[in-house]
Amino acid sequence: MADVRAVVQLCDPSLLDPCGDSESDCSEAARMVLHLTDSRRVQKILGRQLFVLDSMMSLLEGLEFAQQLMTQPCPPQPDGGARRRWKVLKAENRSVVEETETLLTSLQDRSQQIQDRRHTLTQLVQQLDSKKQQSKQLEESLQKAQNALQSCDHQLTQLKAESEVVLGQLMIWQRIRDELQAYVSAAQDVMQISLLSFNQSELCVELRPRPSSHLSSNDLEPLRLSVTWSHDDRFTLQVTEGPAGLVEDGVSGRRSALSAALLEVMQCYVGQSELLSEIQRLRSSFAIDWRPSQRVLVYLKSALLVCELEVDEGYPSRGAARLLSVRRDGQPLDTSGLKPYKSVLSLTDWLVFLSSSPLI
Repeated sequence: MADVRAVVQLCDPSLLDPCGDSESDCSEAARMVLHLTDSRRVQKILGRQLFVLDSMMSLLEGLEFAQQLMTQPCPPQPDGGARRRWKVLKAENRSVVEETETLLTSLQDRSQQIQDRRHTLTQLVQQLDSKKQQSKQLEESLQKAQNALQSCDHQLTQLKAESEVVLGQLMIWQRIRDELQAYVSAAQDVMQISLLSFNQSELCVELRPRPSSHLSSNDLEPLRLSVTWSHDDRFTLQVTEGPAGLVEDGVSGRRSALSAALLEVMQCYVGQSELLSEIQRLRSSFAIDWRPSQRVLVYLKSALLVCELEVDEGYPSRGAARLLSVRRDGQPLDTSGLKPYKSVLSLTDWLVFLSSSPLI
């Protein structure tokens, strides 16, 4: 079967086209090859017989009688005649076969080139289809991008409009803020309160009340308050800087009561400004401790001797200071022998008297 395919390939390559029925074509080609092979063999035998017959006829034509056939030597084979024609035909046949083989080789090359071109064209067509598909996808993506861009432009237009509205509101709020700041400054000048800092969890203010006629501005130490917020809507008010003892343990409560607490501390601070100023001056000379809730001034004369002075409400204009007790090592002492040099003494007078008295 391999020989048959080789011969069919040389004779007619189209018979091996895979598009046809391979089994039937190969069977038909095999029968044809066998027929041609037998016909060529028969033709070769007939050609030889004709050559022998031609030679015999030429020999017989040259004899005058039959006895010469037995007596004369065999003549040489003639150069002409059927043999020469056979050789010519054979040479022509060989030339034709070579030319046919050359043509078949050329046809095979051209067929291979055509197959290669066909394969190349097939690949180009596939690439073209792929590029068309990609182009279609790119067009769809471009359309989506254009739609998204249009949506973004629409949203940008809306945002611009909203931003213009917000900017207008912001300008209104800035103008209101400036007006409120002017009002706050004016209120601070009148109320003598300065806002130091403010955030979401803490508020710091400073109280600077105007001193009375017999006190200088240096005698009144500024009072700084810290207000902290808690998550349960409550506040804690503490003194961070200023006269000690004004708010002993801090003030706490609901946020709605903050204004009242600030007002109470300020009234207490202003009402006790003279007392606090005096206590502040005494701290530089005596070991004292002021307890505002009890209105008691504790004087530590020594490590074992403690004196307590009680201060009336409205001191020094409407109240007085009195000696409450004297304790030595925790035990009360008899103070009946203490005779001040005048009936009404200020805190300063009492501390000077107690510090110099030999009785205690």
